[in-house]
Amino acid sequence: MTAPTLVFGWGNPSRGDDALGPLFVEHFTALAARHPEWGAVECLTDFQLQVEHALDLQGRRRVLFVDASLDAVAPCSLVRIEAARDASFTTHAMSPQAVLKVFVDIDDGEPPPCWLLAIRGERFELGEPLSESAAGNLKVALLAAVDWIAGGR
Repeated sequence: MTAPTLVFGWGNPSRGDDALGPLFVEHFTALAARHPEWGAVECLTDFQLQVEHALDLQGRRRVLFVDASLDAVAPCSLVRIEAARDASFTTHAMSPQAVLKVFVDIDDGEPPPCWLLAIRGERFELGEPLSESAAGNLKVALLAAVDWIAGGR
């Protein structure tokens, strides 16, 4: 049975603050286990979004995409996203909006309501540890996600 809520984080744990997506999912998984009132939640991670991830949206009631970002306002931003074909559609790493567009194309229907939680990161070099500011931003992002899921968005 497919969980109605999907939390999907991506990034490379070997690249400093790029680990924010997978770290978020690790912490959120532990939180969800302590909150059965949130309902069934599936948590997934990967290094990057790809065409195949459109299949992970099937049967969902809501989806939260989580990634590190150099452009996000610190500590994080949480915005509703819509399907859109963009330049990432032809690359090996896709945007969540492009993944939603693939869902529309293959499922011939609307994707579930989706949000992007972008967590501000600053250091993305190979071998870097998570920066102190990113660790603080992660804590705030977890609080934002708790509000998101508890609010029934």
